[in-house]
Formats: sequence, structure tokens, C-alpha cells
Amino acid sequence: QVQLAESGGGLVQPGESLRLSCTASGRTFSSSAMAWFRQAPGKERAFVARISWSGGITSYADSVKGRFTISRDNVQKTVYLKMDSLKSEDTAVYYCAARGVGWDASTYNYWGQGTQVTVSS
Repeated sequence: QVQLAESGGGLVQPGESLRLSCTASGRTFSSSAMAWFRQAPGKERAFVARISWSGGITSYADSVKGRFTISRDNVQKTVYLKMDSLKSEDTAVYYCAARGVGWDASTYNYWGQGTQVTVSS
């Protein structure tokens, strides 16, 4: 079992930065690929970024490539999403997820409750 808890969301202005954190409980965190998804009002949950269990392989949605960075600390059992140059279209609830495949949300077995990110002037 893996339990996930996100934090770090908030209200920021366009162009600013935020760092989201997702802390896991359970013994299998260090062997699990982790991902971030987001869901904007009226839209489906969408892939944002993914990181392999070792942290050596990362992938990003085209819409965030070059602006967002995913990383992890297996000792702290935490995965991070650093978001720079935020845009209004980044406004969404952000979820971390564990033990899935690629960008397909339906393959992920464990989810956090989400943290709201609002980008507005």
C-alpha cells in the first residue's frame, strides 16, 4: 500500500513559480515510478510529468516541457514538481500518483487528494 499527500499549492501571478511536494508512506516508494497529473475545471485529468524509481528518467507533457521539473528524494519519500513561468492555463488541481505506466492515468494504482494551483493576476 502507498498513501500519498500533496502540498505546496496556492495562488500565484503569471510568471511566478511554485514547488509542489508529494510525500508517500509505505515501503515500496523507492521502487515506484511516480507522476503528476492535473485536472482543470470541466476537463479530464491530464498527464504532467513522470519520474522513474531511480530518478534517472523523466518525461513531460509538451505543455509544460521546459517550465516544469520533476524530481524525487527516496530517503524522504517525496516527489517534487517545480513549476516556473506559470501561466493561467496551468490553473488546476494537481495530483501525484504512483505505480502506473507512462501518461495513462487509468494505469496508476495510488493517488493523492490533490492540491489547488491557481495562476491569476
